[in-house]
Amino acid sequence: MSRILIVEDEESIAELEKDYLELSGFEVEIENNGEAGLHKALHEDFDLVILDLMLPGMDGFEICRKVREVKNTPIIMVSAKKEDIDKIRGLGLGADDYITKPFSPSEMVARVKAHLARYERLIGSGVPDNEIVEIRGLKVDKTARRVWINGEEKNFTTKEFDLLTFLAQNPNHVFTKEELFNKIWDMESIGDIATVTVHIKKIREKIEFNTAKPQYIETIWGVGYRFKV
Repeated sequence: MSRILIVEDEESIAELEKDYLELSGFEVEIENNGEAGLHKALHEDFDLVILDLMLPGMDGFEICRKVREVKNTPIIMVSAKKEDIDKIRGLGLGADDYITKPFSPSEMVARVKAHLARYERLIGSGVPDNEIVEIRGLKVDKTARRVWINGEEKNFTTKEFDLLTFLAQNPNHVFTKEELFNKIWDMESIGDIATVTVHIKKIREKIEFNTAKPQYIETIWGVGYRFKV
């Protein structure tokens, strides 16, 4: 029987979630405080965690981050906050799903079952985790094609992502604009290689703290670019 941990300070909501999950055959435990929920999540074995965002003691973002440091347990984040920035932050910290209140309890149960089934398939089939490239606060998920800088997810176009990934996977190697254009755009460099310069500029705007003094993508004057490590 799968064990579910609900970390939710609104007792009526927590009990409703518990009732629906138990009717579906799950074993459920509830914690109403953030710090107590984190302790239980870290020190006991649960198959999935349903995590409210706003909690006394410690918020859901912090709990999610700390759990993700040591466990891959599926996490469904629940919040009355509908802003995209909260969803992006929660998913960027490692949550597997984000549900906004009010929601249908039956929908929640369906999502729980879907994430448990997916997790069991990954574990059972020996499918490796997403291929991740991490360098000094920059995280590139090649499988999901997502990028975070210091925990904040950034949106990239297809070519921006391909160019960033290629450079990050070949650190300290200097590439000419022609080489990058040929590699990323799959064309001979008779095309407009200024495209590379434009894309490098856009990437820097998203990942660099100071674009005038880039810490990731360095310009080698007269030659091209390299990714510094």
